[in-house]
Amino acid sequence: QVQLVESGGDSVRPGGSLKLSCTYTSSTYCMGWFRQGPGNEREGVAAISTGGSTYVDASVAGRFTISRDNNKNTLHLQMSSLKPSDAGEYYCAAGRRRYCSTDEKWFEFWGQGTQVAVSS
Repeated sequence: QVQLVESGGDSVRPGGSLKLSCTYTSSTYCMGWFRQGPGNEREGVAAISTGGSTYVDASVAGRFTISRDNNKNTLHLQMSSLKPSDAGEYYCAAGRRRYCSTDEKWFEFWGQGTQVAVSS
């Protein structure tokens, strides 16, 4: 089992920035961020493998950056130029299989989420 705890969610204005963090009890091949906005299904935002390969959804490319510190068992999501459409619950996830993408089928363990609100 891998336990994950997200932090960093907040309320920001459009155009603002926010950094989410996720601490986990053990490292897995693929770590990712997902989000679920009001009335929407959960969607993949970004993922990163142990080797540092990153996968970013087109909706956030150029604005969001995913990173991981394997020594500190910490995953980050740096978000900038935030839009109201970025609002939602953000989840950290971990997958042990040796494949990485933003498709949630590759992830087995999930955090409880952290809320991001974007409004003026």
